[in-house]
Amino acid sequence: MCQGNSISRIHTPACLFTHLFVHTRKPPECSATNLLVLLQSISSRSVMISKVRVAVSGLVGSWSNKHNDQPRPEKALSDVGAQTPRAPCRPAFLGLSQEELQASGDHAVRTVLCQEGPGDLQWGTGYAEVVNAGKSQHNEDQACCEFVTVEKRDGKLSDHHKEWPSTDRTAKPEPQTVHKVKNESELHFYYWGLFDGHAGCGCAMVASRLLHLHICDQLRDLVDILQQSAAAPICLELDARAEQTAGAENQETSKPPPERIIRFHLEKQVFSESLVIGALENAFKEMDEQIARERTIYKIEGGCCALAAVYLMGKLYVANAGDSRAIIIQQRKTIPMSQEFTPETERQRLQFLGFLKPELLGNEFTYLQFPRRIQQNELGKRMLYRDHTMTGWAYKTIDVGDMKFPLIYGEGKKARVMATIGVTRGLGDHDLKVFNSNIYIKPFLSCTPDVRVYDLTDCEHSADDVMVMGTDGLWDVISDTEVADVVQRVFSVHGPDKSNRYNLVAQELVLHTRGVLKENSWRLPNGGLGSGDDISVFVIPLAGHST
Repeated sequence: MCQGNSISRIHTPACLFTHLFVHTRKPPECSATNLLVLLQSISSRSVMISKVRVAVSGLVGSWSNKHNDQPRPEKALSDVGAQTPRAPCRPAFLGLSQEELQASGDHAVRTVLCQEGPGDLQWGTGYAEVVNAGKSQHNEDQACCEFVTVEKRDGKLSDHHKEWPSTDRTAKPEPQTVHKVKNESELHFYYWGLFDGHAGCGCAMVASRLLHLHICDQLRDLVDILQQSAAAPICLELDARAEQTAGAENQETSKPPPERIIRFHLEKQVFSESLVIGALENAFKEMDEQIARERTIYKIEGGCCALAAVYLMGKLYVANAGDSRAIIIQQRKTIPMSQEFTPETERQRLQFLGFLKPELLGNEFTYLQFPRRIQQNELGKRMLYRDHTMTGWAYKTIDVGDMKFPLIYGEGKKARVMATIGVTRGLGDHDLKVFNSNIYIKPFLSCTPDVRVYDLTDCEHSADDVMVMGTDGLWDVISDTEVADVVQRVFSVHGPDKSNRYNLVAQELVLHTRGVLKENSWRLPNGGLGSGDDISVFVIPLAGHST
């Protein structure tokens, strides 16, 4: 299993989050002086509660390794209260002090945060971020960078008893490994993740701390297979104990195996790259299901877009669910490593679901798309439309059913599903409803990522070749080409001998897209509007794997 320096021991698969404990001091001896002190401490109860609230810090505060006989986490959270103001929580690898943490949330100043020096992240990766201009109370982006070791599943620990590392936000990140088993093979992977939260930061915080562990768990059954160059076996053999149990149950009814196994002539060959893609896809689904199970207990609000990059056995796998993006800049050329998932890019999928299951539309929406809202006096006229089977447009006669609000409405960044949400893939949002109705939007939202692969062994990479990962706050105001220009401009000043050059690139990208405050608005150098959203950026040197 995955572990770090400290371990959270969880006893059920539906309880993988932290246990929060509130410790009280021993009561003082009963004297007049001590009673007075006790009364004073009771009168300052609000101060104590405020400290507990800070400990909660967005999700559940700190993680522990207590067992079931300790106070239940949901009880501790209920004592604090569902309406507790949540303190800002930033990635642990930034190493912020409490004062710096509070200052990072100033929406008027919008200080760009980056690492103090090089070498803190894997491969010398650069990172920078900035809070939004007032769009939400806190920075709802989260980030994670880890080195993970995967041990082959040994069968000794079932899925009902998992050990997970501590995710104390004040602790320095440590390499995360699985539970060691002697004489077993292992794999290693590097991991970078960006999580753009909406309607609260809870979902993004949870995903940033657990998604790589789900990836690790999905890879545990593939350790031996991935290290073989041959095609993956179509069926896996049972382990020794399973074979023994199955043999005992079927001893009387089983027939002896045939002397010769009849093989089908048509067998699809599946290689390791497809297995890793499948592991990433399943990890996203497992993460989303976990959030769905535990969102009530741990008050996990909102949802998040998720962009994850995994380097494994010479290849970069980039998995994206949402509108965050990644590009590779190699020899000043840009290679897109993701696509945005918005109501416009996924129009046909959304319309097809509305066509198949009209009950999801709640008799309030139509799955058909029209160039604009239909007016009452246009009934019976012929108007342009398109459905899930069409990429072009045609005319149809307008009837009463077409007067409903369209499933997809708006254009570009203003396009919305059911007039509510502007992204169509991500994690969370299980409780999201259409305003003032009981129509759930989650059925139209997918947690399945698009996975793209880049083979780093295909060519030599220089110190100037990088992959840039950014949340939509970056890409809303800058193009791929402009990002490449900024990268090359910084590299032209700071050569390969500059140890923190990748941090400087990340910082410059955030500064460039944030802009400068002029007349109560953030402006770009060209006079256009800067990004008012949270911005988070990783700059990953592609030559880092060789060093």
